[in-house]
Amino acid sequence: MSWLLPYPLLSAVLLVLWLLLNQSMSPGHLMLGSVLAVLASWAMAALRPEKPRIRRPGAALRLLGMVVTDILRSNLAVGQIILRSREPGMNAGFMTIPLDLRDRHGLAVLSIIITSTPGTIWVNYDAAKGTLLLHVLDLVDETVWIRTIKDRYERRLMEIFE
Repeated sequence: MSWLLPYPLLSAVLLVLWLLLNQSMSPGHLMLGSVLAVLASWAMAALRPEKPRIRRPGAALRLLGMVVTDILRSNLAVGQIILRSREPGMNAGFMTIPLDLRDRHGLAVLSIIITSTPGTIWVNYDAAKGTLLLHVLDLVDETVWIRTIKDRYERRLMEIFE
């Protein structure tokens, strides 16, 4: 059965998303969504991605809770910056953060966390130097941002993936 659906969870999620986006459970949408989900699963199998090994699932759940909290706090902070009607981009800036994390799955999750948090954008990662270029909307103190990324996220991701 794995030849038909090498990534069954991916296929199921894609089918559900297809049905939600089309807002229809008609037989035509079920059929087309199923075909697209199977084709996407085959395409993923052709890429042969390395499967991540999550070493500490409990740490992953704690990280998820922390990220959700940080995203909510960041939404409020960005809203205050916008509503304060000060000069736009007054404290915005770029900064470089040295990373010890080398696992590609951990780096991918870190990029999702940073980009999902309002006010921050993952700009570039230099694998040779192990540095991350980050844009921050309200950059007051670089050391606070470096400490936040390294202590709150990188350390936990290393615990989960390495």
